[in-house]
Amino acid sequence: MSAAAPQSAARPSATRPSATVRKLGARLRGLAGKAIADYRMIEPGDRVMVCLSGGKDSYTLLDLLRSLQASAEIDFTLLAVNLDQKQPGFPAHVLPQYLQSLGVPWHIIEQDTYRVVKRVIPEGKTMCSLCSRLRRGALYRFAAEQGITKIALGHHRDDIVETLFLNLFHAGRLKAMAPKLRSQDGRHVVIRPMAYIRERDIARYARGMAFPLIPCRLCGSQPNLQRNAVKAMLAAWEREQPGRSESIFSALRHVEPATLADTRLFNFAALRGAPLPAEGAAGAEGAAGGADPEAAVLETADNLAAIE
Repeated sequence: MSAAAPQSAARPSATRPSATVRKLGARLRGLAGKAIADYRMIEPGDRVMVCLSGGKDSYTLLDLLRSLQASAEIDFTLLAVNLDQKQPGFPAHVLPQYLQSLGVPWHIIEQDTYRVVKRVIPEGKTMCSLCSRLRRGALYRFAAEQGITKIALGHHRDDIVETLFLNLFHAGRLKAMAPKLRSQDGRHVVIRPMAYIRERDIARYARGMAFPLIPCRLCGSQPNLQRNAVKAMLAAWEREQPGRSESIFSALRHVEPATLADTRLFNFAALRGAPLPAEGAAGAEGAAGGADPEAAVLETADNLAAIE
């Protein structure tokens, strides 16, 4: 199911958002625009597929990209795409009606991944991994068929930080979500324009814009997900020390491989100390007053502090 229509900046409702919501929207657009510029996510002539789930994140992503498209100095097109996974009770009419009211080109992929996931995954086990792979495969196939050059996902800053700790705690890897990446088969470029945006700001914006949210009844209803535990941990940290999540995300953008322990990223084996001067040369330098013992001690202390 699909529709193509002239892209318009008109909202689906005549209700004008409040001044507070408009101000928040302007800030979110600024952050999304900065992320797009920093990572060169969108280029002239790009055909961007915006993946919609019906949740607050993807609605906000589409809204921000439409607004940026209207003011951008480069020309690119948007195609809103939803994967109907045939979940029981899924309101299949909501997204088509909303997208039609926006006037954006859209397409609904219909694939019964719900039945596959329920059949393969034992009751009580986490469904996210298989569901994600099936969903990604369907979206990638459609993108290849339609000549899509960029696939835009609605992950935000909190998703990225949570993924870092999930991999740290449960996979023993220092790994998060890249704002921009190439798919494993090399055929697709995936972008995350909301990489700089906090989840709570997205939630506020979605409420203010009154997006017709659709709850996920497949994974969202599963208790005891590890991501929920990490989310709660980070929320507690943020209450105790506001700005900690921002600091963690900043660390992901300022990595120093030489201070870690991965031999694939830094050639530790090649490190050698500087050759020591000959004994006679050292004595001559000391006699000439060229060496400053106090400065040498301070330099050593600085080096040790850097190592720690």
